Amino acid sequence: MNVRLQTTILPAATASEGEAASGAVPEASPAEVRGMREALRLARCGVPGTHPNPRVGAVVLRRGEVVGAGYHERAGEAHAEVRAIESAGGDARGAVLVATLEPCAHFGRTPPCVDAILAAGVRRVVIGMRDPNPLVNGKGVRLLRDAGLDVVEGVLESECRALNPAYLKHLATGFPFVLLKSMISLDGRTGSENGESRGLGSRAEVRRVHRLRAEHDAVLVGIGTVLADDPELTVRHARGPNPLRVVLDSKLRIPLHSRLLATADRARLLVATAADDRSRIDAIKAAGARVWRFEPEADGRVPLAPLLRRLAAEGALSILVEGGAIVHSAFLRAGLADRIALGIAPVLLGGPGGTVWTRDLGRASLGEGIPVQSLRVRRLGPDLWIEGDLPFGSAVRV
Repeated sequence: MNVRLQTTILPAATASEGEAASGAVPEASPAEVRGMREALRLARCGVPGTHPNPRVGAVVLRRGEVVGAGYHERAGEAHAEVRAIESAGGDARGAVLVATLEPCAHFGRTPPCVDAILAAGVRRVVIGMRDPNPLVNGKGVRLLRDAGLDVVEGVLESECRALNPAYLKHLATGFPFVLLKSMISLDGRTGSENGESRGLGSRAEVRRVHRLRAEHDAVLVGIGTVLADDPELTVRHARGPNPLRVVLDSKLRIPLHSRLLATADRARLLVATAADDRSRIDAIKAAGARVWRFEPEADGRVPLAPLLRRLAAEGALSILVEGGAIVHSAFLRAGLADRIALGIAPVLLGGPGGTVWTRDLGRASLGEGIPVQSLRVRRLGPDLWIEGDLPFGSAVRV
């Protein structure tokens, strides 16, 4: 999608721009910093079609005006820099290109962006961050500078990094990015004392969860959730592709008549197990699912780290974990989660038998609790939606 804009970038009083003007980003002009903000906005339009590529946005500036803009819409199609240059046309010659990520310098499914930048006659390139992909890292910057272009780096870098947490985590650790999601009552219950959980979240919250499914490569649940709720785990209340559905099923208890298996012909299904029952495995495969067997942990369960590595190797770089409590707790205890998202319904359920979204985390005192950072809270209909980052996910090297 090519976008041609004739938008004057007006002054705006923001902390980041003030920092740019006062020396925190000394080489970028205020107009270029504002151009990066527009590139960031464009990059977010690429969810979720860019997988496995990162989300990238770019604009072309000429005398403080945006004369071209683009973003990477989906893998295999033109990158953001090329779209922005095409959008600018002849105005790209002698102009400034602002991009959230270092332009690529290698042939992949598309030609190198550096070649397009040089051919267009751009005189200056402003980037948010270098691309840590070994095929790119620093090479694009070096080729541009060798060709005589001014290159400015690190403009709004933290915001640019936040665009692609799964891409960056996988390059750094080999693991996918993991988001733990749960719907709970105001007193922390995931269901009533008699086991009811459907309908706890509002329609707005359900739509949010379905958007999350569409934005992730895989959605994962434990067999307990399958047996209790018989979920489908597809995208129905939002636009976007169905993720790979993953079930942790150590003993192969998934019912052959479950909704998951009934929909395996239109939404991929993977059963991860520690069991070695060949007849049962064959029956599940015959129903349309794949089965991965792992050597069990000491408690007989599927080992999470090898599963995550294998999922990432197959291209599942972002995992949405929808529960239940045993699965959430296992990810937290192992330090394999990066973010949590909780929908909180304005209802009190109480009762000694009510379930909570986590169990024993191996933290005996307040001082040992897992801190949740960068909390973000908003309303979703009558509910609250809270997201926060966990301190250990990005450092995993199991």
